[in-house]
Amino acid sequence: MELDDEAVLDYLHYLKDQHHTPSDSYFKHTIYGLRYLYRIYEKIESRIILPSIERPKQLPVVLSQHEVRLLLKAPKLLKHRLVLSLLYGCGLRNRELCNLKIIDLDLNRKVLHVRQGKGRKDRYVPLCDLLIRGVKRYLDAEHPVEYLFNGKSRTGQYIALTAPGVRWAAREARRIAGIKKQVTAHCLRHSYATHLLEMGTDIVTLKDLLGHEHIQTTLLYLHVAQINRSSAYSPLEKLYEHQG
Repeated sequence: MELDDEAVLDYLHYLKDQHHTPSDSYFKHTIYGLRYLYRIYEKIESRIILPSIERPKQLPVVLSQHEVRLLLKAPKLLKHRLVLSLLYGCGLRNRELCNLKIIDLDLNRKVLHVRQGKGRKDRYVPLCDLLIRGVKRYLDAEHPVEYLFNGKSRTGQYIALTAPGVRWAAREARRIAGIKKQVTAHCLRHSYATHLLEMGTDIVTLKDLLGHEHIQTTLLYLHVAQINRSSAYSPLEKLYEHQG
């Protein structure tokens, strides 16, 4: 017996509307599985409109400049301080940082070459003098091989630092610094973008620095940056202003 299309849609909408529905991930794969099934059996797509999968509209976690200073000062190892400094100072994604090679650093031109970022796009980001001094000190002390940050395989060979290693460094720094916010590699990237906007960087330049494909992705930071809000106030402040 063929399952009626409306019964399938009713079930999916029921799942999405229920308070105790399965997780978003489960629901998403249910949708993808049905779409694949419909293609196999050549169902007419116009008759079957599956519910869209919406991403939660959440604003990113952003650290204050004071919190960033505390975080960068927390690690005992120079390597971990530089890892966090590059994530914040260059707005790198976790994987981009792990894939950095020594040859990607142009200390004379003060730029960092980010190769094959998200969407396989290359980009250049500026290196400030503080980062350049930190990189030089780190290179002299650690002598990394090929990759800027090395890890070791089980056989003892040098490999690129792993993403879990970066996450661990961020968590430890957060714990030592006593920061209550959830600190991740992407949180430092969000903080980089937000602080640059607050310092006057235009949105198109920021898009290029972050390596975004679409400007809509970058516009998110306009919702968290404190831009032109210095004169904002609560209406309660003015409510009794002229009362005797």
